[in-house]
Amino acid sequence: MIQWVSLGTGPRPVPQPVSTPLVWATAFAGAMALVAVLNALVGTDRPGLALTALSLLSALLGVHARFTAAPGTAALCWLFLNGFAIPPAGVLSWTNPRDTFWLVCLLTAALTGTTLARLLQARAAYRRLTTRVLPRTQEPGDWPGDV
Repeated sequence: MIQWVSLGTGPRPVPQPVSTPLVWATAFAGAMALVAVLNALVGTDRPGLALTALSLLSALLGVHARFTAAPGTAALCWLFLNGFAIPPAGVLSWTNPRDTFWLVCLLTAALTGTTLARLLQARAAYRRLTTRVLPRTQEPGDWPGDV
């Protein structure tokens, strides 16, 4: 197996994203905990609130993830949304317009979080790596009256 290793010893201009399995494990645990808390506080009759909370979780996980982790993150959040945040709890179902919309919302949130993080990190790296123009030093002959 080939393993790529960075040879540079200095600081990396852009931070490395978290590994995809770790993002998915966090999505699994986070979605389960979030749906359990929402079910305990408001019940299963408000899927819009659960969708909003899980979309925020997807976006937050997307900030630290690779683009390839977004579909899995959205799918895991959708499984908990569909399976436990709507009645009957524990039964997966597919209602075409509703579940398609939910999956698109969750995927869009994960991709938006990842895109925003990459843009902000690239902008910060660009600012760190640009060269600065030093002020010009005075040399003989630059002053008025010098010959």
